[in-house]
Amino acid sequence: MLWKRLSFLLIIVALLAVGCGGNNAEVGEIPPPPTSALATAAAVVDATISPEPATATAAAPATLPPPPVVTPDATAAPPTPAVTPTPDTVVLAADAAAFAGRNPLTGEEVANPADLERRPIAVKLANAPADYTRPQAGLNDADLIFEHWTEGAVTRFTAIFYDTVPPTVGPVRSARLIDLELPAMYDAMLAFSGASVGVNQRLNASDFSDRLLRASEPGFYRTGDTTKPFEHTLYIRMADLWAAVEAKGLNTAPHFGTFNAFSETPPAGGSPASKINISYKTEEIEWQWDPAIGQYRRWMDFEEHLDANTEEQVTVSNVIYLTPYHVNDANICEQINNGVCAALSIEIQLWGSGPAIVFRDGQRYDVTWNRVGRNDQLTFTDAQGNPFPLQIGQSWIQLVPGYIPNSLTVTP
Repeated sequence: MLWKRLSFLLIIVALLAVGCGGNNAEVGEIPPPPTSALATAAAVVDATISPEPATATAAAPATLPPPPVVTPDATAAPPTPAVTPTPDTVVLAADAAAFAGRNPLTGEEVANPADLERRPIAVKLANAPADYTRPQAGLNDADLIFEHWTEGAVTRFTAIFYDTVPPTVGPVRSARLIDLELPAMYDAMLAFSGASVGVNQRLNASDFSDRLLRASEPGFYRTGDTTKPFEHTLYIRMADLWAAVEAKGLNTAPHFGTFNAFSETPPAGGSPASKINISYKTEEIEWQWDPAIGQYRRWMDFEEHLDANTEEQVTVSNVIYLTPYHVNDANICEQINNGVCAALSIEIQLWGSGPAIVFRDGQRYDVTWNRVGRNDQLTFTDAQGNPFPLQIGQSWIQLVPGYIPNSLTVTP
């Protein structure tokens, strides 16, 4: 098969650093700090969320090399007949014949294959403060959710929606540097409320700048809830937003650089994992395996984490734990206090490869995550370099700084 002939390159990419000095307050909300404030910023941040890896300094922007290109053999034999996946079959989403009618992000069969011809949408979601942001709407309808660390030691989500259209999604918040990577990985639109000046500049200069959806687009709306701060009242009607993407002429089938494998049968070599505890210092996450539904259930800060659309607990088929490098970007300030930068933007270097843990079927598997080309999905391989199959269904990816001590506890 194709994946047996490909090998993944280990890439160490130069730190991205683009921006314009100290003008990095959130667009339309915070005034830019003076240039001298950035000199103070590193000391402030290191004192509040230390230990940190080295702060990124200005350098020429680096790009990932393109994924390998395989030229089809004109004399090759015709494709084999379609194979219907069975519980014992590991299927690569790239195998179009075997994967026909299935969502390549989840492995699930879709009711209407035409739904796979539309553009995915990545939506930026708030997760703190809990009283104003939880429960979020639409979590159980996302194909993938990336949870990541931000300044202030709290997390934020980027949810990828593809074949399912929830009625509403939110609350929507501002983008971070990680959102320069995820839309490229899934050929997606990016829906967000705004960004710091530095992040906004990079988004506007990105290779998907035509796929940015800001709060002025049709589909965004304010709830009018006066019990919450204004910034936590922005939501999306997803059907209307997809219609807006259609009107822009951008609602086309995505092109993925790489694909994951899926299998209903648990691979050999796992170890029991009935409970997963993940700490982000100030936020505590727990996943509990529920054999009755064949999924992990999520708790957040010791309470059931619900989807506001259904009031049902968040459940997923795969919980994936990664610790990619987290580096402060000295050129982008995310929080300004009294004219002084109090928190730098964090670059999460989700490229190259590294260790990961996949939890599925109540089992733990130590694997390697891979992303070589800029437009490659996040994929996984076993110790022999073979594609590691995910369970069919939604995946929740936990991006955790490696410098947080004891961030993972697994109960057999």
